[in-house]
Amino acid sequence: MTPDAVRARRVLTPEGVRPATLLLAGGTITGVEPLDHALPGDAEVLHVADTAVVLPGVVDTHVHVNEPGRTEWEGFATATRAAALGGVTTLVDMPLNSIPPTTTVEHLRAKQAAAAGKLAMDVGFWGGAVPGNVPDLLPLWEAGVFGFKCFLAPSGVDEFPPLDPAQFTKALAEIASFDGLMIVHAEDAGVLEASPAPPSRAYSDFLLSRPDEAETAAIRQVVEGARETGGRVHVLHLSSARAIDLLADARAEGLRVTVETCPHYLTFAAEGIPDASPQFKCCPPIRDEGNRDALWQALGEGIIDLVVSDHSPATAEVKLAGDGDLQLAWGGIAGLQVGFTAVAAEARRRGIGLEKVSAWMSRNTADLAGLGAKGRIAVGADADLAVYDEATPLAVSAAGLAHRNPISAYDGLTLPGSVTATVLAGRVLDPADPGTAGRMLVRP
Repeated sequence: MTPDAVRARRVLTPEGVRPATLLLAGGTITGVEPLDHALPGDAEVLHVADTAVVLPGVVDTHVHVNEPGRTEWEGFATATRAAALGGVTTLVDMPLNSIPPTTTVEHLRAKQAAAAGKLAMDVGFWGGAVPGNVPDLLPLWEAGVFGFKCFLAPSGVDEFPPLDPAQFTKALAEIASFDGLMIVHAEDAGVLEASPAPPSRAYSDFLLSRPDEAETAAIRQVVEGARETGGRVHVLHLSSARAIDLLADARAEGLRVTVETCPHYLTFAAEGIPDASPQFKCCPPIRDEGNRDALWQALGEGIIDLVVSDHSPATAEVKLAGDGDLQLAWGGIAGLQVGFTAVAAEARRRGIGLEKVSAWMSRNTADLAGLGAKGRIAVGADADLAVYDEATPLAVSAAGLAHRNPISAYDGLTLPGSVTATVLAGRVLDPADPGTAGRMLVRP
């Protein structure tokens, strides 16, 4: 279905949630009119239930698709279908876990070739900053990547090594020279090496192996790099609330620092995670309930800018390696399809409205990537929409999710609302077959 208009009593517009008729043409929003706006008699209209709200499509800027090279972990067809079912209309793919990693223009072309003809929604790409590829950074930027990811500690895959402090500063200075964006997995290698990491099935032992200080030490380095170079930096998947004051002080100083967190850090807490449950393992880790509350507070105060899935799945063989030994299992949460719904549910429990959730997961993520036509419902914006119905609960079953491997920390949750329709470029996607009409995006 490609409607000419969408009518709903609850539409999230720049002026807030209100009744509206959205006019759609050519893949864009051409009008935001009153609910009773007159339409031609032959107009095709999507009528939205009164219990639902029409939101901008989610823009997820942190997704590991892994194709080519590790397509058995996740591929473009399965990832984008899962995303579409969860109200995500745009994702930006991370440069590692695929082989080759996206660290040269040639590797970017390989990634784009692998994605061609498989996209259920729009997809862009991050580049990677690794030892020795400073000469590749400007060519990658000119080829359309949205920025550059680096690690300050081992990434988990040999083909994407971390930057030491000198390499980080050199890469950041190069990226700052053309006003690019460096996005950082901020855990400190030295702190991690000094932390106890014995073989163990106990979640408490895994937490001790990835302490808060690993994040705070790395974030101090990131902030100092921004201060020294004037570059733009973005802290990925913040899990430790102990870094919040560091980030707030950097902002107050005028440094160009942004930060994200993830649905799993906002939904789960260490106290509720069973031992020997690798579906909950991620790096940095899910911490305690007080920490979770502090992350929510920082979101409300605007210190944390956005929320992204950090969808990082693997095969059962890799994810469940070690028979419950959390040091051997792959670290990554598979949550692309349910991330928005989970955050909306927890926000509702805390008395936080959908307009804030949408800002964190659509507008702010789009703005991070420079995608000004996405993440908002306004004239001239892309006609990318998600219909979220607060009266249609979602019982999450990992086996029923569309990503390639049926393992997820969200398995067994019942969430009080769900995404009931996703619209991409004005076309209502068929849940049974979202199609392959997604575009490959390059930086504007």
